[in-house]
Amino acid sequence: MQITYNLKPALERRSEQFNPTSNVGFGNLRTDHMFLMDYRDGQWCDPRVVPYGPFQVAPGAIALHYGQSVFEGAKAFQHEDGEIYTFRIDKNAERLNRSADILCIPAIPEQMQIDAINALIDVDRLWFPMQEGACLYIRPFIFATEDRLSVSPSEQYTFCVMLSPSGPYYSDGFDKAIRLLISERFHRAVSGGTGASKAAGNYAASLKAGKAAAEYGAEQVLYLDANNKQIEEVGAMNHFHVLKDGTIIIPKFTDTILKSITSQSILDLGELLGCEVRQETVMLDKFISDIESGEIIEAGGFGTAAVVSPVGSYIFEDNRIVTVGNGEVGEHTKRIYKVLTEIQKGHIQGPEGWVQHVKRVQI
Repeated sequence: MQITYNLKPALERRSEQFNPTSNVGFGNLRTDHMFLMDYRDGQWCDPRVVPYGPFQVAPGAIALHYGQSVFEGAKAFQHEDGEIYTFRIDKNAERLNRSADILCIPAIPEQMQIDAINALIDVDRLWFPMQEGACLYIRPFIFATEDRLSVSPSEQYTFCVMLSPSGPYYSDGFDKAIRLLISERFHRAVSGGTGASKAAGNYAASLKAGKAAAEYGAEQVLYLDANNKQIEEVGAMNHFHVLKDGTIIIPKFTDTILKSITSQSILDLGELLGCEVRQETVMLDKFISDIESGEIIEAGGFGTAAVVSPVGSYIFEDNRIVTVGNGEVGEHTKRIYKVLTEIQKGHIQGPEGWVQHVKRVQI
């Protein structure tokens, strides 16, 4: 792939390493540039790095009316050698194509996606925020641009990658467990739909449920299947729980659950974590009874942004509350978080290929 670079003038772009004096927050900032590529006449073309800025999109663009849009979320980290490394970016590229297929969007070769991400990081590497727990959050996305109002797949698309210099997700430290609302009213997905994709519309559909959770003093919703029998997802994360013998349980991936790359990583790290990690169909009634009996001692969610989000209690729509263990962040959850983040930062050697160096390229 031959990338064209149309960069901001040197005097207008960052020339020194970003050294924020306070927490920059998560997902708030943007770097100087973005990567763009277009799909037309049956092929992806015109790959380019350009200044970050607004798109010029027709009012009739299919994405605006029929939601034909998918996205990804990944991270890059600066290691002690001063170089930047992505984490399992091949898995994100693979999943973007899986999401695209579900929404009838043409695939982008995985290596092409990776080259695009690396090119943008290389150009804007000085934007990496020099503070503990920081990352460059990577947001690739595709949206339909054809100006047409009939309901059918677009024949034109734009692929974009943007970067967000981000501080630690937990600004006050990884020491507070959240509460989840167990809802029988709201459902994230049904079999045969788009639940296994990172479709933009899936997240729009979750907003009302999120507002309802807040009314119960909960941070998010624990989604059940359409029959309200099985546990599926936690907001935008995969669910997990820990048995008293240390075994980590993650619900089986189905076409109603997004296949979290964090979950996949934990499944691969059982030996390094020193425990068994497995997937099961998790029935709600048994899950609750096992919490109450002490068989389940910890629970939470796995996702890219937070990595691990510990859950201390669940609240039902009749206001009944079930507390997990002592309601605080457990030792197993802390260990999971520490091992995965230490691999991401290069402090622990992870499996081969998980972290990839972003090479410095002369432009």
